[in-house]
Amino acid sequence: MTPSPGTGDTKRERRDAAREKARITREAEAKRRRRNKWFAQGGLVLGTLAVIGVIALVITRSLVPAGPGPLNMASDGLVLSGDGTTVSAASTDALAADATPTASAAGTAEKPSIVVYLDYMCPYCGQFDTTNAEQLATWVSQGSVDLEIHPLGFLDNASLGTKYSTRSANAFACVANYQPEAALDVNTALFAQQPAENTSGLTDDELITLVQGAGADDSSIPACITDGEFTDWVASATERALNDPLPNSDEAKVTGTPTVLVNGQKYGGSLTDATVFAQFVSEVASGESTADTSTGGAESTASPTP
Repeated sequence: MTPSPGTGDTKRERRDAAREKARITREAEAKRRRRNKWFAQGGLVLGTLAVIGVIALVITRSLVPAGPGPLNMASDGLVLSGDGTTVSAASTDALAADATPTASAAGTAEKPSIVVYLDYMCPYCGQFDTTNAEQLATWVSQGSVDLEIHPLGFLDNASLGTKYSTRSANAFACVANYQPEAALDVNTALFAQQPAENTSGLTDDELITLVQGAGADDSSIPACITDGEFTDWVASATERALNDPLPNSDEAKVTGTPTVLVNGQKYGGSLTDATVFAQFVSEVASGESTADTSTGGAESTASPTP
């Protein structure tokens, strides 16, 4: 019997409506799945790009070379000599980034070479310099010896995070680069105002005041100190000193500071008696001594760790 008008859809119409509803539901579900798949793929791509970006950044930074060294320190040290009245520094080009240093000339019996590897935070270095600064300055000024100063930065972790060893070594390098004739007085002043280990050390402004007070008043030095112009070189020079053979000697590397070499022979005597060191220099120059193995104290490079 045919349903009368207004009583509802026919069976076919209800079936067709159900099929249409199912079709719409299937298409919506298919769109949802495609959308989720796209988001997942997109997220994967973005994540991959992010990882690639980080890797690229690390690689790029690792490929950035260390900064060039200061003028007049192609050996990683500054060589000071005198003509009887004044002290001057040997003039050399700046050491290119990651280049191999050029060793200075070896000392002779007539004019011994005194080479000092030091850290401006090291108390034993301070003892050695305080004891011997005056006679070293006299010997150098008279032209009796050449003095080669190698500033290191291995005691950075003994300055409460301020990296004073590196900053003070950089300050010395700034003087060597811009006003090397003042370097010996600056070296003495850095030890005269040496901070104790495990303190923050001098600020950059205080380092500027210190070097200016010691006669290094070139207008380029303050910015060199505050900008850390040679801190990369300090790190490289320190790494070389702690791992490579020391030129003109039988020493395999620096194992403690101060490391003091006289014509390549390591001094191990008193750090607080100038006459003992003077006698050692005299004996080495005359060929009477091969080494001094007595203990005088030294800051080990093994503790604190560089």
